[in-house]
Amino acid sequence: ASIVASHYNPEFVVNIKETGQILLVNYKDIKNLKVTAIEAERFLHDGGFDKTGRYFLVAANARHKIAIVDTKEDKLVSVIESGGQTPHPGRGANLLHPKYGPVWATSHLGSETISFIGTDPEKHKDSAWKVVQKVDGQGGGSLFIKTHPKSDNLYVDTPLNTDAEISSSVAVFKIKDLAKEKPEFKVLPIGQWSGISEGA
Repeated sequence: ASIVASHYNPEFVVNIKETGQILLVNYKDIKNLKVTAIEAERFLHDGGFDKTGRYFLVAANARHKIAIVDTKEDKLVSVIESGGQTPHPGRGANLLHPKYGPVWATSHLGSETISFIGTDPEKHKDSAWKVVQKVDGQGGGSLFIKTHPKSDNLYVDTPLNTDAEISSSVAVFKIKDLAKEKPEFKVLPIGQWSGISEGA
């Protein structure tokens, strides 16, 4: 369901959705490909790398789990509960959490939950490879969650939400506010700003 290129080895990381297998396809010798098969969890979909580019986190969305692969050592690190219903991270979002250090975030199709997973096993070992925080967004139906290294904000869409107003808007969290127990978000009414009155 998704393919990415390793930053450490001449390999493609291929996620075979229904089988739950992650294939590491080494193309150093293009005529004699070497394939490492990793058993993860069924219904693998989309995912992305942590900040370092070493660890790949992919959603097994129908199982509500996240599989984590070390692409430097070519091995499975863990399969964890995502903390919500049907995770759909797109590529996910990497940010520096004010309490837990480097984290990777995913939103969900089936719930309003936004989950933050610790990704630093060296300096934040107690937080690594577990959901360290869950916050509520506008609602379910999210497909993508994004930020940028130079941004102070985290953006979460909800285009598949059944409410037209929610489906055509984006929730924006201030990253520094994630230190609060219940961080609030601002809503950007993209649909309203567009001037399109129908078809949301």
